[in-house]
Amino acid sequence: MSYYDSVRLEKGMYGCAGKSFTQVLEELDPSGQYKGTEWEGLDAYQRQLKRFDIRVGSDTVSKFFQTSDSAALFPEYVSRAVRQGMEQADCLSDIVAVKTMIDGLDYRSVSSVPSAEDKSLRPVAEGAMLPQTVVKTSENLIRLQKRGRMLVTSYEAVKYQKLDLFTVMLRQIGAYIAREQLSDALNVLISGDGNQNPAGVISTAVQGTIAYEDLVELWTSLTPYEMNTLLSPTDAMQKLLTMDEMRDARAGLTFQGSGRMITPLGAKLIHIPGADSGKLIGLDRRCALEMVQSGEVLLDSDRLIDRQLERAAVSCVAGFAKLFPDSAKVLTY
Repeated sequence: MSYYDSVRLEKGMYGCAGKSFTQVLEELDPSGQYKGTEWEGLDAYQRQLKRFDIRVGSDTVSKFFQTSDSAALFPEYVSRAVRQGMEQADCLSDIVAVKTMIDGLDYRSVSSVPSAEDKSLRPVAEGAMLPQTVVKTSENLIRLQKRGRMLVTSYEAVKYQKLDLFTVMLRQIGAYIAREQLSDALNVLISGDGNQNPAGVISTAVQGTIAYEDLVELWTSLTPYEMNTLLSPTDAMQKLLTMDEMRDARAGLTFQGSGRMITPLGAKLIHIPGADSGKLIGLDRRCALEMVQSGEVLLDSDRLIDRQLERAAVSCVAGFAKLFPDSAKVLTY
């Protein structure tokens, strides 16, 4: 049985196909064997931090580079900090129906485009055939985008910096990646994923304005899907929040007291500052979009360990596919 203080750490642990550094550590030092001990609740990586007495909240970056073993922990620290930033700036979880992890760059999704008759599910007479729902492989591959940043610094520049401060910098890199991935998702919702499945478009009655009646039309156009999410650029957000229906006392109290934005139709309203103006997207988040990701956050671990920062790429490869094209519509104004 392996224990945390006898595990030999090396940079080759980052090169195991289909496994993260922490997963490799867990195989060598399973967390299950610590049940009922003071180490219960910590994963294999956190136990290694304890082993080398590295406190992410108070120590300096130099603490990672005391030994060759402890230096091997540094890329995972960077990766976790970047993922924290992505999670803090995450809006994708509110619009993605399913997330698919793949080991490669080529992926072909599936889709279903039921007709109006398919959606009705009429009674079937005895002995008659049941109506069919056709699920087929997409004609074209899903395009994956690599989004990331180059971390440029030197060990001398940051070795005396506190890890909690350095974590803030890394989280911002994660936030940048999350925002770019959201932009990719919006583009797929509107224009499609390359398989001739753009979102249907309806227009407001009066150009340049959004009325309550326009939202109702958007809501009804999604039937039989449920419009439970609205993605709004900044100018549309201003128009929505100044509608008479949004000035209702209870709606105002919710927004002013908690900052949670609601709409008259009960959909979750998400502000997308970087989205193009003139387009308000309504969708059913339960079945509109699939996120395809090739691996977790990617790091140039050799540089981070051997060259002690200098230049290291931090990136994430992901793409999006539409599942049911009619489950998202665009309201232009």
